[in-house]
Amino acid sequence: MAEELGQTEQAEQVAEQAPPERNERFKWYILHAYSGFERKVRESIQSRVQAFGLGDKVGRVMIPTEPVTEIVNGKKRTTERVFLPGYVLVEMELDNNLWHVLKDTPKVTGFLGTGDKPVALSEEEVSGILFRSETAKDKPRLKIKFEKNEQVRITDGPFANFNGVVDEINEDRETMKVMVTIFGRSTPVELEFGKVEKIE
Repeated sequence: MAEELGQTEQAEQVAEQAPPERNERFKWYILHAYSGFERKVRESIQSRVQAFGLGDKVGRVMIPTEPVTEIVNGKKRTTERVFLPGYVLVEMELDNNLWHVLKDTPKVTGFLGTGDKPVALSEEEVSGILFRSETAKDKPRLKIKFEKNEQVRITDGPFANFNGVVDEINEDRETMKVMVTIFGRSTPVELEFGKVEKIE
């Protein structure tokens, strides 16, 4: 009997931790906000929703971000960067009242849509945006701006300590082609951003 009680208690604890039931009528909408104020807008929305007692009408409030690795004073530092500046995603059951509450949030300029009719996003569009946020967490982007014809030093691999000149840059793959002079001949070498440093 005691064992059964223990299991019941455990089941109750698990039930408490489970996320709230997802409202079937929830849809995702995009709010336009002033660029740079996305986090402030998210906080304002959450506090306004509580203040107006609309908690059952609003689900998640998300800002699409991705981690970016910067190299500052030779040290790597990863920060979260908003990759859709000026946009805040809100999951909600939108009605006229809620529309006014959110539209009147400070630093919000309106909803994404035509005229006064906000357009709900499809599941594919939302998961595309949120999936990018999730996958980016596994592989932070390096925020180093290299330019064509710039002098760089290779820090890793068979050409470590060689100097070269940037010939091509592929931002998406985070690779570059560097022209390295080997035995008096200029040879193109493809390298990842993280294996190259600028020559100050």
